[in-house]
Amino acid sequence: MISYQQSRKFNATAMSQPLAKTSIIYPCPLSKGYGIPSNEAWKLLKVFFLYRILLSSALLLLVYFPLDPSPLDYLNPPLFKITSLAYFCLTLLAGLGIFTRFIPYTPQAQLLIFTDIAAITLIMHAGGGIASGIGILLVISITFGGILIGGHCAMLFAAIASMAILAEQTYAIQKHAFNNSSYTEAGTLGAAFFTTAFLAYILAQRSEQSQLIAQQHKQTILKLEELNQSIIQHLQSGIIIVDHYQNIQMSNQTAVRLLSMSTAPKQLSDISIVLADAFQRWLANIDNNITLLALPEQIQIYCRFSLLPTHQEMLHMIMLEDIALYNQRLQQSKLASLGRLTASIAHEIRNPLGAISHAAQLLAECPTLTEQDVRLTQIIQSHSQRMNGIIEEILQLSRRRTSQRQTINVNQWISDYLHNFILFQHANPEQFTLNLSSKTLHALIDPEHLQQIMDNLCLNALKHNALTTSHLTLTTERTAQGVYINVIDNGVSISAENLEHLFEPFFTTSATGTGLGLYISRELAELNQAKLTYHTIQEKQFNNFRLCLSDAEQPIN
Repeated sequence: MISYQQSRKFNATAMSQPLAKTSIIYPCPLSKGYGIPSNEAWKLLKVFFLYRILLSSALLLLVYFPLDPSPLDYLNPPLFKITSLAYFCLTLLAGLGIFTRFIPYTPQAQLLIFTDIAAITLIMHAGGGIASGIGILLVISITFGGILIGGHCAMLFAAIASMAILAEQTYAIQKHAFNNSSYTEAGTLGAAFFTTAFLAYILAQRSEQSQLIAQQHKQTILKLEELNQSIIQHLQSGIIIVDHYQNIQMSNQTAVRLLSMSTAPKQLSDISIVLADAFQRWLANIDNNITLLALPEQIQIYCRFSLLPTHQEMLHMIMLEDIALYNQRLQQSKLASLGRLTASIAHEIRNPLGAISHAAQLLAECPTLTEQDVRLTQIIQSHSQRMNGIIEEILQLSRRRTSQRQTINVNQWISDYLHNFILFQHANPEQFTLNLSSKTLHALIDPEHLQQIMDNLCLNALKHNALTTSHLTLTTERTAQGVYINVIDNGVSISAENLEHLFEPFFTTSATGTGLGLYISRELAELNQAKLTYHTIQEKQFNNFRLCLSDAEQPIN
């Protein structure tokens, strides 16, 4: 999962990039790419619409319900009435376009500002000119224009409004409409328009930058969350998050797969009563945080409990791991230790053993030796060769390369293997039977390791079969646990006493065996996340060594 430091670094990298242009829409035609995010823009446009409704309604109230004395000097009541009514109707039509959005954002916003400039200028003229104070309302419209559209359009609105005020003042002077006219007040009001437009532009720019930065932060957080979820879901270890009452808050796909469940469980008891009891015992003693969960069909899950504190509550995390993966790590550690041991064996035992064997060979060539002495030298050489064979097998363990798993067609591989085995071992083909699954089976394993495992199992079966009519059967099948390869022989079943030590190193019932064949086979199986077990076929009392491989057709997490 992503740590806090990685999150800070990821966020800083994202913020160092240019702001995404895709988050900016509706730019002003006269501006250089400046715009407002969509949802915020429409919300601000609705606020401006509400302001226009209130303003136009107030103007209509002054027309139909005049105050006494009136705050306005109606020099042209018909113009005031017609313009106020038209302003109100245009505002209602604008509201219809805003809420339905059938007209694009930018044309609507520009149209509202232009109608404000025209309507308020006419109302100001009808109400007594610049001295009436109505012209100050254009400051609000220009401010909204700078916020809604921004860029150079805000300056455009200020320029048009200033020209409208000056045109109205010029017209009033030419027609002698008012007793008092002043270009100074018109110029001051125009300067106020430009100042407001500039401030609105700066405010809108900073507001948009803040919104874009917030959006960038949001996108970064979402990406980190998605990345964390992806990492959690694809971990090789299963993860279950539970509260104090054993309610499962979250579980990843690996946990569901390891538990052989079709859907995510809701309670720990839905998985196993044993797991629920182990969790309860761990709450009482947090030092005992490891348990082994045995599921049906001989599946074993390694479980580890840990605390997971959050700001809201204390949660608990249960790590689930296939015992094959756990054993694989242990196996790699054992092989590393064994490598150091075998280095000493090679120097301390092999060289003196070679000298003993060579001396015995030279001694056997002496013509004065009696027949009994020659027999003794043969015994020395025989046991020297046996010891050298044991050292060779141990050295193979120390030189074991890392498993290079790949997908193989099990049926095809076993068929080719049996053909080559009969050929190289000069065996009788009638001693072997091959029963392959009717389905195409694909498994994950290192082919060289599988070759060595099968050689050990087949040679061991032929060698230790006490019957003169020995027979060996190879079968393949698929189960919910994986792909099985069975090596079945018709020899005498292994006794319960020997069964306890079957896979131990150097354990053998043969006078000439090294006792490392089955041990090496099991170690190689665990190195490939496979499992080698022994079973007795009860009906015929046959021996069955079963190799369970990872099914390549199942999703790998």
